[in-house]
Amino acid sequence: MKFTTTLFLALATLTQAADQPLLALPGEVIFESKLDAAPAAPWKAAKGQWQLHEGVMRGSELAADKHGAVTRLPNKLTDFILEYEFKFEGARTTSLSINAVKDHMARISITPKSITIQKDDNDHEGPDKAVIFARLPAELAPGTWHKVRLEMVGDVMLGQVDDVTAWGSDALFKTAKMNPGFTVGGESVDFRNLSIRAATLNPEWETVKANLPKPGEKVMAAPAKGKGKGKKKKAE
Repeated sequence: MKFTTTLFLALATLTQAADQPLLALPGEVIFESKLDAAPAAPWKAAKGQWQLHEGVMRGSELAADKHGAVTRLPNKLTDFILEYEFKFEGARTTSLSINAVKDHMARISITPKSITIQKDDNDHEGPDKAVIFARLPAELAPGTWHKVRLEMVGDVMLGQVDDVTAWGSDALFKTAKMNPGFTVGGESVDFRNLSIRAATLNPEWETVKANLPKPGEKVMAAPAKGKGKGKKKKAE
């Protein structure tokens, strides 16, 4: 009985720690879906194949597109928390992407070996450039579900994949946030349990922030590029 009680308390402590707020406090639900039906409105697929596969949404890049698979929601957001789960099924990369009113804003880019939290290039033709706040090592096995969380409040974004967490700040983030979406580079990625909630700043954010890497402090080298001679793709 003593062992059982001790185990219960330990599990309860871990659960409470996992539920602790980070940058934001959650508010009303903006959008919620288990992603357990064939993709349809309000989703808008720009590239790739998006289908229901074994009860979840699957995205796959199509070679003919010469571009990663992309699907987005039409939502215009202010401060928010977005969460979902994904698993690799042959793809080399996936991301959660947020647009600005014009062009890209921010993303969490994920490969089986790395997680990147970044502000995106917002004009592609200069002078704006992407800013990588963190690129951290990961071991994300195919066929295994992983959880993603993106929080954006004011000029700050916080990204989390499983227990890997990083943040960064930019004035662009204070503008309207548009069209949250998924991208897939390569064969397939499965998605489920998406939720988007309104958010407010966690009053304990400064304390939380003190225990996280500073932006730019943890940036591992980018993965080696392939030897192909094709043009570099823009971020989806």
